[in-house]
Amino acid sequence: MSVYLRPNVQVDPLFNSWFAWNLLIPPVTAAFNTRDRHLKSMTSFVNAPAMHAAALKNPAMKGGAFIDLEAKHVPEIKQLIEHTQSAGGDLLVLAKALTELGKMLQEKAKGQPMEALYALVPEPLQGFVELVYDMNHAPSFRVLESLLYRSKYYAEHLQRVSLSLTTEDRSRPFMLSTPRLPDEGSVVLDVRFRDGRLDSLFRMKREPRPFEEIAAEFRDVVPDTESLRQFFTETPPAAAPTYEGPGMRVRYFGHASMLMESNGVSVLTDPILSYQYPSTLERFTMADLPEKIDYVLLSHSHHDHVHFETLLQLRHMIGHIVVPRNADGLPQDPSLYLALKHTGFDNLIEVRDMDEIAFPGGRIHCMPFLGEHHDLLVQSKSGYKVDMQGGSVLCIADSSNIDPQIARNVRQHVGSADLLFTGMECEGAPASWIYGPLFTKPLTREQDQSRRARGSYAHEAMSLAETFGVTGAYTYAMGQEPWLSHLLDNELDEASISMQQVGIFLGECAARGIHAEHLFAKREFILA
Repeated sequence: MSVYLRPNVQVDPLFNSWFAWNLLIPPVTAAFNTRDRHLKSMTSFVNAPAMHAAALKNPAMKGGAFIDLEAKHVPEIKQLIEHTQSAGGDLLVLAKALTELGKMLQEKAKGQPMEALYALVPEPLQGFVELVYDMNHAPSFRVLESLLYRSKYYAEHLQRVSLSLTTEDRSRPFMLSTPRLPDEGSVVLDVRFRDGRLDSLFRMKREPRPFEEIAAEFRDVVPDTESLRQFFTETPPAAAPTYEGPGMRVRYFGHASMLMESNGVSVLTDPILSYQYPSTLERFTMADLPEKIDYVLLSHSHHDHVHFETLLQLRHMIGHIVVPRNADGLPQDPSLYLALKHTGFDNLIEVRDMDEIAFPGGRIHCMPFLGEHHDLLVQSKSGYKVDMQGGSVLCIADSSNIDPQIARNVRQHVGSADLLFTGMECEGAPASWIYGPLFTKPLTREQDQSRRARGSYAHEAMSLAETFGVTGAYTYAMGQEPWLSHLLDNELDEASISMQQVGIFLGECAARGIHAEHLFAKREFILA
């Protein structure tokens, strides 16, 4: 009997038992996060589990490095610490070498030629870095990231995929603070993310196969293949939807995920999609996607926009993935192109500001993306303007319209837009939240708290709406959908700065005759 993969099979990509996000793939950022995030929080938990439990009860501590496990799990965390130190030993060596390299350059590089300093590069990094000065003569280095992916420092052996059944939102602990321990309801596949068998598995959401066939494929990575049977059903899914109406259809799937369809072409931005299970909150799910997605557009390299959990499940359906080019070799800006390439995505298009991608009946414009990265030199970010059959949609995710003149200059080249979708999470996380392990010099509290990862304020978003002459303006990408709770651990109420700014923006739009809404969970637009 042929079976289908159930629509509520939850897929957790794991890196050394932690939920795998984009900074756990590149060797440099994986090394720093393993040493300065994972090991530190696990050691703290083992020493004081009660302190972690108390901190989790304090709303002011949400999003902090506190492990959401009971004290009875201390022995398992001790085992994971030991496994990290052994199986992840090369990463710890790399992190130490990078730290030593930074210190050596600060002490030795005083403006003289760099040649003599190559002999002082820590041995683990020799052959993997270029020593440089910036235009102010400050010393720095560039990692040869492509080489690191081909070295022992790319810890692909720590990758796994966990399967379980989910029936509700908010069922997972926060990804940055709590490792995933095995439980009775989950089955861990000992496979790397690039493994083509994952594509065979996820195709079964719509294409049935005999259970014995798929079980045989995974027999070498699952001790008990019968444990997989719970994830399959004989009930066929509904047919994949196809938009055949006039003009352009735009569907909001939550957060920054927008599906645009017209004349047989589909474009999806920053996919983070809910699974399909009974819920009182209406939403589009993976079942509402067409059979093929021609273009996936990734806006920037944050974990709530580059979501391996969703991308791995869609990989077999995607024609091309569009990724913004990074500042090559900078630790804080690893290559999205390389991370996806080495995890099995071979259909990548890397773009710069103002690049264009033409397709039948439309065009994708790649636009400068400012802000949201704590004033760090991070280039792997792009806004997108998508033109289809006479309709035009501007999706800028978390970009801040810090310099309105840039938007005016861009407008001269890409034209106007019908709809604007802009993030307005104005409070934003402090600089240490994501990038803390990468700083070679500790942040002061004032630096950490003032350099926020924020979207546009109301006046910045209003300037953008006026510049592009939109008739509709919508705030999104605020992390409020409940199926994102494990990614952001973010709760906004009407008293928050972000929601106050949203209210101001919606009011100013109404005063100018622009239809405006704050999006949540589900919405559909037709641009005829």
